Amino acid sequence: MDAKLSPNQGLNISGIWLASLLTLSLTTAALILDGIAYRPSWNMTSLTMPFLLCAVGAGVAGYWVVPLLQALKAGQIIREDGPQAHLRKAGTPTMGGIFFIPVGVAAACILSNFAEDVVAVSVLTLSYGLIGWIDDWQILRRKSNKGISPKMKLALQILFAAGFCVWMVLNRDFSITNIALPWVGFSLPLGLLFWPLAGFVLVAESNATNLTDGIDGLAGGTVAIAIFALGVLIAPTSPALMIFCAAMSGSCIGFLAHNRNPARVFMGDTGSLALGGALAAVALLTNSLAALFILSGIFFVETLSVMAQVSYYKATKGPDGKGKRLFKMAPLHHHLELTGWSELQVVAVFYVIAAILATICLTSMRF
Repeated sequence: MDAKLSPNQGLNISGIWLASLLTLSLTTAALILDGIAYRPSWNMTSLTMPFLLCAVGAGVAGYWVVPLLQALKAGQIIREDGPQAHLRKAGTPTMGGIFFIPVGVAAACILSNFAEDVVAVSVLTLSYGLIGWIDDWQILRRKSNKGISPKMKLALQILFAAGFCVWMVLNRDFSITNIALPWVGFSLPLGLLFWPLAGFVLVAESNATNLTDGIDGLAGGTVAIAIFALGVLIAPTSPALMIFCAAMSGSCIGFLAHNRNPARVFMGDTGSLALGGALAAVALLTNSLAALFILSGIFFVETLSVMAQVSYYKATKGPDGKGKRLFKMAPLHHHLELTGWSELQVVAVFYVIAAILATICLTSMRF
């Protein structure tokens, strides 16, 4: 007699299937692209080996760290005004970024022989992860959704962004201030205006990935695709940073072993702020801001949905102090949930969109 699957078991299988399909797709892409570029896939300076090494490393690390977070009672505080289905996730450990971000950073530094650019990007990534950890810790300590103040978080982000820009000024050719526009075949000279833009990109990208982290497996999978594609794009000119991108993508995949639906751990701000900072830092160093804009399409739309929601609410505020909502809830993934989409449907569609954006980016940049 066949055993019937419960709804929870069905979701569990679907979550595993979705994460496995993403892993298989990226692994296959890495093998094919290494072959096209005549890089031995078993070499540690290829796309494939750093990706697989970190996927396994982060996955294994999670089996040790997640129970530790549970023992420390590092459970997520769920918003009461959010989707009601999320209330059952209360108590799920957060701060998962403390295990998969260091795995990617350490592997990238070692495999690149501590290349200067990789070390700089790694420091920026860990710095933004530190901001996220402080925020996550304050949320857990206060047992509320409020961590450090938004002003303090922004100030720290700007401080670390400024530090990274100072390093670029001291160590990089100033020709990087010309932004490449591959579609029209020339570069846009920004001069000193490049530096405010660089700081804005670092802060904005980290906050955008942070907003996207709201559903099991969503931020981890979409960032894995985006940073993998960025690594492919910069491989011919920046092989060391290619290793960093492959390692971070693999770490995201290893994290998904624990974060796919139903999640056993959340990455928290510790992970999401670090990943956004990593994407932006690599793009700045490789003059790939145009590519970053395409690859970050999902993060950009998620951010716009929040900005539109807040602006519309303020613009329609009546005498009673209440305004109208443009979306049922922001960011966009929560709006889709409240219109009847399941978490897995949202994640699957966003993965497909991220893959399409990656393909568009690589083909339009004449890979």
